[in-house]
Amino acid sequence: MSGGDAGRQPKYQRIAAQLRAAVEAGEYGPGERLPGENDLMVEHGVARMTARQALGVLQTEGIAEARKGAGVFVRDFKPIRRRGLERLAHARWGEGRSIWATDAGDRELVVDSVEVGEEDAPAAIAGVLGLSDEGARVCVRRRRYVLDGKPVLLATSYLSAELVVGTRIAQPDTGPGGMYARLEELGRRPVRFREEIRSRMPSADEADRLALSSGVPVVLVVRTAFDAAGVPVEVNDMVLDAASYILEYDFEG
Repeated sequence: MSGGDAGRQPKYQRIAAQLRAAVEAGEYGPGERLPGENDLMVEHGVARMTARQALGVLQTEGIAEARKGAGVFVRDFKPIRRRGLERLAHARWGEGRSIWATDAGDRELVVDSVEVGEEDAPAAIAGVLGLSDEGARVCVRRRRYVLDGKPVLLATSYLSAELVVGTRIAQPDTGPGGMYARLEELGRRPVRFREEIRSRMPSADEADRLALSSGVPVVLVVRTAFDAAGVPVEVNDMVLDAASYILEYDFEG
């Protein structure tokens, strides 16, 4: 950025840029406290609101986090690299491994909340799954994933209740390899996947369940799994903390 461009930036953005550069240079390491509002007011000769906005920029970007009564600290959290193709390979879940382990590596991943039940199929879900009967029912699996003590993902899977009734898919613990391994046992192995991705600001409930700082958006990933006949067998609606994820996809030209 040229000096002229920097001069046209609002003061809070210039201060935020300096703090960001200091973090990137290692002047403030993970878990270390950043200069507070009073410090920034004195150093830069600005009003409290300007200092607060500068620190807010770093929180929105996921670089820093506020701790009530203590200040703003450099975020001590490594982004999760979500390898979109590798994680869905049959070689992984077909051998009883969790697809989520691809994202976590050797870090501590916990599913701290699992809700499983049968519900009326929402119209959009019924359409994707091809459930044309009025009053069609779906098995709904809602989970929250926590990595290194930080909530990072909310996932809701929808499957035909008629297909999975009486199986481990309709239970909280789906067993080795997860629901895709159980679908394979039913003769409905997923062989193709489609993911749709967009982003938005979180709802109040999502922000609360993911412990998001103010201003942090979420990434929405909706995955549909298809069997060998091309019939959809699952829709997975995921809400990701945008500051926690890097989405990686490999393509061959």
